[in-house]
Amino acid sequence: MDKHKRIAIIGAGPGGLTLARILQQAGFHPEIFEGETSATQREQGGTLDLAEDMGQTALKVAGLLEQFKEICRYEGEALKIMDKTATALHEYGSSENPEAVTDSRPEIDRTVLRHMLLDAVNPEAIKWGHKLLYATSLENGQHELHFENGVTEIVDLVVGADGAFSKLRPLVSKETAEYSGVSMIEINILDAKNQFPDMVELNGLGSAFSLDDSKAMLAQMNGDGKIRVYLSFKVPVEWLHNNGINYDNLGEAKTELLKLFEDWSPKLKNYIHYANGPIFPRRIYMLPVGHKWEHKKGITLLGDAAHLMSPFAGAGANLAMLDAAELALSIINHDDIDEAVHKYELKMFKYAGEMSSITKKYMDLFFETNAAEKIKELMKSFHKEENQKA
Repeated sequence: MDKHKRIAIIGAGPGGLTLARILQQAGFHPEIFEGETSATQREQGGTLDLAEDMGQTALKVAGLLEQFKEICRYEGEALKIMDKTATALHEYGSSENPEAVTDSRPEIDRTVLRHMLLDAVNPEAIKWGHKLLYATSLENGQHELHFENGVTEIVDLVVGADGAFSKLRPLVSKETAEYSGVSMIEINILDAKNQFPDMVELNGLGSAFSLDDSKAMLAQMNGDGKIRVYLSFKVPVEWLHNNGINYDNLGEAKTELLKLFEDWSPKLKNYIHYANGPIFPRRIYMLPVGHKWEHKKGITLLGDAAHLMSPFAGAGANLAMLDAAELALSIINHDDIDEAVHKYELKMFKYAGEMSSITKKYMDLFFETNAAEKIKELMKSFHKEENQKA
């Protein structure tokens, strides 16, 4: 294959960076166009668990798996399932229940992962401050990219790694991201390890899911000692902004949030009482389960741009990185780049479709009656399978 074909990657997230890294190792010269002005422009989000058969597989192809294993947090695999009384129905990887942790899905903070990937990519390949406005298909399969800063580029292959509201998706698909029916309000307990040891003891060193009344408190310990909490609700799309919560005033917001969990355990309400960091309202969007498109020359998608789903199976970054590895390997191993992209898409549609179906089932389960009991049984079964594999 002609390694001088111009490959543009839109988005410098885990998927885009993984794709660039693997292609660069094979002698290609992809360019990454990122709308952010630098790697530190915005908060990158919480912690991720990278699965052996997805994110870790991609890192192995990228030659970064051993580096990942040196910086990831195996203790972050710990999981606790509680109901609104703070009764622990299931614990995995805790000191109270020393069940063997498989080490199959260790945690890493998004910021740490992104920096590891950035350090592994030729920095000259990343064009910061290039926010894509739209792309135009040309007759020969090339695409003309139009950026907010006035720059235009013509490329042989453009890869949309540009997330939920991809500017490239409309060129291959009529589907758009739709509201899932779930909204979250993210709150943060900064320096929890030092300031609120009782909260750390309740939460554990990994994740704690408290489920009841078709609501959820989804909490995760981050590597910097922060506990990030996603207060989750099955509500209409307009609820986030007509619920009377003033997101610009943390004190007022906490008062209103506590009302939503009025009869929950005081121990759990401390997730709200102790919140001392930023607050973010979030609507959860998704593409139809099994989203796919007819192959089109010179363009493809990966990650959320291709198969946006809710976070309830922890598959987003994992799939984006796996997509990147599959696409890169297909390009490297085929003489014809169009054939390579088509074969990647057919393979990706299959595994991503299966995962989007599982994720939708999990999301629905989190808000059912007796959700804590049902998720407990699901997690017990999952951890049993993981231990048997190990």
